Amino acid sequence: MTGVCVNQFPTAAGKVENSPYERLAALGITLPPPPPPIANFVTHVIEGNMLYLSGQGPREADGFMHAGKVGGGVSVKQAYGHARLTGINLLAVMQDALGDLSRVKRVVKLLGMVNAVPDFEDHPSVINGCSDLLIAVFGPAGEHARSAVGFGSLPGNITVEIEAIVALHG
Repeated sequence: MTGVCVNQFPTAAGKVENSPYERLAALGITLPPPPPPIANFVTHVIEGNMLYLSGQGPREADGFMHAGKVGGGVSVKQAYGHARLTGINLLAVMQDALGDLSRVKRVVKLLGMVNAVPDFEDHPSVINGCSDLLIAVFGPAGEHARSAVGFGSLPGNITVEIEAIVALHG
């Protein structure tokens, strides 16, 4: 990677996208307003150089929440899309919390929760929807540790919930 900053990476066309905003634009993504908390908690906490993001769900910009059981009425492909949408909502909260996504030094950890039928086994493929998005937006700084686990239910019967821990530049 000689000559390439850790916050730069080439696109398929060979162009180097320099900022998370350029990468979002290249992906055709416009960040929505950050979703409000659904109970007695805040969307994020900044402590030192760490940003802790509360769990977000697959909420569309108009407020619609995707619900159902993965492996039941919801396919892995649909749930992957829901996890990607949840990643967009995490980015919206990051933007609101930081004022500039370029402050992200590294996505450290994700916890992905999947509302699944009891015999469902492909939780990682679902949460890849969020992981793939964060890597596309932040490049190598988006690579993270992760847990992807199944739950018998989630608030509002949503299909996925994902929380994140993010390291910030000084």
